[in-house]
Amino acid sequence: MSSLPNPKKCALLEVARRALKLAVERGEFLENLPPDQEHDEDLAQPAGAFVTLRSRGRLRGCIGQLPSGIPLIVVVAYCARAAALEDPRFDPVRPEELAEIDIEISVLSNPEDVTPEQIEIGRHGLVVSKAGQRGLLLPQVAVQFGWDAKRFLEETCVKGGLDRNAWTESSTRVQAFAAEIFTESMLAQGAASKAVPESGYSSST
Repeated sequence: MSSLPNPKKCALLEVARRALKLAVERGEFLENLPPDQEHDEDLAQPAGAFVTLRSRGRLRGCIGQLPSGIPLIVVVAYCARAAALEDPRFDPVRPEELAEIDIEISVLSNPEDVTPEQIEIGRHGLVVSKAGQRGLLLPQVAVQFGWDAKRFLEETCVKGGLDRNAWTESSTRVQAFAAEIFTESMLAQGAASKAVPESGYSSST
């Protein structure tokens, strides 16, 4: 998958923030997108995405969907609202929480069939499916918990309501995908660092 330039990442984060605010404050969907964003070649491409909300570093909601032919910008708007109001693990986000929430977007590549030996921690997210049940975990989850490939496979099975060793069975499908991950705080820090004037001094080692 090709990397999105920072202005496009900022545009997606802005859409997610608007959708989040509208959902939390009014319970409404974000329906009207700026024409320049709605018809932008990169933002309108069909793609899957997850929107993760964190409050003071702690998970506050995460909802996403795999590539399905829906434009990326529409997926992001939908998932931002769903992460705020529909994640069954959490109470709906309250208006007074909005200022503390940092939005993270993961843009997904198309999943591809892999063998366990092909899984790369830090690069791959996983989808494990069997008999109508499916578990999905993003690449950053394995890194966060320090899992190896075997543990990653087991936890993805558990996420889908499967036996943790279901990935070893011939009737189980194991797929991997890549994700481009960016957050509001990450891009804000990058912009701030560029805004700092050079001191005119250089250091040598």
